[in-house]
Amino acid sequence: MLRFLLVRIASAIPVLFILSVVTFAIIQAPPGDYADYIRSQLINQGGASYAQADAQAQAYRVEHGLDKPMVVQYVNWIGGIVTRGDFGYSMFYNKPVADVVGERLPRTLLLALVCHIFASVLGIGFGIWAAMRQYSWIDSVLSGISFLGMTVPRFLMALIIVYLLVFQFNVTEIGSFFSPQYGGAPWSWAKFVDLVQHVWPVVAIATFGGLAYNMRVMRGNLLDTLNAQYVETAKAKGLSGGAVVMRHAVPNALHPLVMYQGVVLPYMLTGEIETAIIFALPTVGPAIVGSMAIGDVYVTATFMMVLSATLIVGNIIADMLLALLDPRVRQFGGA
Repeated sequence: MLRFLLVRIASAIPVLFILSVVTFAIIQAPPGDYADYIRSQLINQGGASYAQADAQAQAYRVEHGLDKPMVVQYVNWIGGIVTRGDFGYSMFYNKPVADVVGERLPRTLLLALVCHIFASVLGIGFGIWAAMRQYSWIDSVLSGISFLGMTVPRFLMALIIVYLLVFQFNVTEIGSFFSPQYGGAPWSWAKFVDLVQHVWPVVAIATFGGLAYNMRVMRGNLLDTLNAQYVETAKAKGLSGGAVVMRHAVPNALHPLVMYQGVVLPYMLTGEIETAIIFALPTVGPAIVGSMAIGDVYVTATFMMVLSATLIVGNIIADMLLALLDPRVRQFGGA
């Protein structure tokens, strides 16, 4: 198993390198950079003339290396990461990129993990329930929920919830994790309840899509597995229906869902990012959009690399789980 893990990690390194090159090139492709943002701010808000603003922008560009070719900027950025763990300096936040990521990434990952747990437990449970009651009203209701979860855009659900909260229920605290009185207070049960009251829409929307996928896949796989010969043999031996399903059918029906774990974390992060942008929560989503809009390239590139790394790590975890679950993977995968 250790050799299996090392092979997966070794194969992930060149993939991550290629992703870093592509990501940096795409971010740099649009015209303009942060110096252009500074120039526009000096003209629009500072009252400077175009010549004065342009001179300051050019000086800023030279000072921060934005005048160098894209290849040189990339080498400096990736070299700092590899040799010093330095992800660059955020020109907008005026602090190291590592600090910006450290402030926003943990809460984003925690939200995504909570959504993943809810989506997996509820989706698999509802999928088993629907398969055991095929063509009943329960199956029809759950299939309808699954269809809505996989087709309705998450940003649309977020906009609807924001409209209901603000205009129908007069909720004013949108865009924060806590109420003002709990911002710097130590953790307590009241603070936890306040946190849940602020983030439940994000968790609910991101969970809904994952739940729908898990439920649909689990239902279809379990129905196929229940028709297999070994299940019929288990029934013929006198095992109860529940024992046949949970001990024989469900473990084999879980294989595609285990492979799905390789992309579920980026999927949950994407769902969190979409809804967090609508709710203006201080997580990864608004930071990515804001940094792209003003040309804060190192913040954008680092966040995109983090998302790429979660995809790679998720696939490695999925491979390990599948190898533990299926001996054929260990035999033919080199474990």
